[in-house]
Amino acid sequence: MDDRDWLAESFEAHRRHLLAVAYRMLGSAGEAEDAVQESWFRLSRSDTSEVENLGGWLTTTVARVCLDMLRSRTARREDPLPADPPALTDPTEPEHEAVLADSVGLALLVVLETLTPAERLAFVLHDMFAVPFEEIAPIVGRTPAAARQLASRARRRVQGAGPAGDTDLARRREVVDAFLAAARRGDFEALLAVLDPDVVLRADPASLQMGAEEARGAVAVAGSFAGRARAAQPALLDGDIGLVWARGGEPQVVFAMTIVDGRIVEIEMVADRQRLDELDVVVLGD
Repeated sequence: MDDRDWLAESFEAHRRHLLAVAYRMLGSAGEAEDAVQESWFRLSRSDTSEVENLGGWLTTTVARVCLDMLRSRTARREDPLPADPPALTDPTEPEHEAVLADSVGLALLVVLETLTPAERLAFVLHDMFAVPFEEIAPIVGRTPAAARQLASRARRRVQGAGPAGDTDLARRREVVDAFLAAARRGDFEALLAVLDPDVVLRADPASLQMGAEEARGAVAVAGSFAGRARAAQPALLDGDIGLVWARGGEPQVVFAMTIVDGRIVEIEMVADRQRLDELDVVVLGD
């Protein structure tokens, strides 16, 4: 058996699992097939000599494909899920029935459609397939803590906590507004009041090249922001509250914030152009 035959056989061994992941991500049997097929194309064109866990690699790959498809769907503002559930079986592919028929009900699919692409991916991979947040984080371009928050918000909505978690979002907006006001005033004590004692400020390589610095601890992080952030504005970043600095209407840096129990526990500065382009950024009024 040559390498390509071995690769094809190994891929087929994981196909049912990949279909299950893709279907829950996309809610469409046809699109799930397309995503799995694309993952095969990527596998066949990749050097897998150093891949230790092919199943994990394929799961990550199909998740990335699905995320791109969901973001494209959102950008096109496609119609929501139809009233009739998508076909779960294909008479030419009996394995579909085993993979999909017991997968999800229409009610859950409808709820999943209300999530942002990043929330949907984090929830599906973690809650349905037990993928660790450390592996989910690079797929959505977030830290593990932020990926955990994405899944938590999605879980609350799936469990019937109300559409879009409006109450939680409003509470987080209050925290971010208080942080921004304190930063602009240079009010060190007010900054400390909204920062967790162990807060972490992270910066991607593009932010570091712009002069940003990373910091750990409330005192250090407060010192990084006191008297600054005058040009920053509150914004929704993939549906969650944060800050953005934009120039000419184009985001230059975003500040993604993880908030727990009314305090900021993590701030991630992102200036990488590709990551910024993938984010859904909606600037809010001060």
